[in-house]
Amino acid sequence: MHEQLTLSHQDALRILEAIRSELEKQGKGAAVAVADAHGELIAFLRTDGCKLPSIQIAINKAFTAAREQQPTRAIGDSARSHGWPMTNFGDLRYTAWGGGVPLRYQGQVVGGVGVSGLPEEEDMALAAMGARLLEAHPDD
Repeated sequence: MHEQLTLSHQDALRILEAIRSELEKQGKGAAVAVADAHGELIAFLRTDGCKLPSIQIAINKAFTAAREQQPTRAIGDSARSHGWPMTNFGDLRYTAWGGGVPLRYQGQVVGGVGVSGLPEEEDMALAAMGARLLEAHPDD
């Protein structure tokens, strides 16, 4: 048997809330998605001012980070340096843009968070902040 931890909707909402709060503090709009370990959506938020294409991109970033268990920027960098297309993953939801980060708890990847709608570096920083929240305070 293999035991696997599961990300709860409460965990997902806590991550969404932290990122939402930071977005509002900065007066910026973005889309935020939290997925389970399989990359399937648990929670989503689109803040005021977020452009519509960012919705699906955030969901795809969370999916990719969870499935590949690494940041989407690293996946994209690897694909670019090796000259192979993202379609090699066999699923069009995989994305190469930064802003998706795996969510880890007790050494296991339990999900992914994706942020889209801002410059890539800002998306990455907000997603990483959400991931650190779970690692630092898993039961708050």
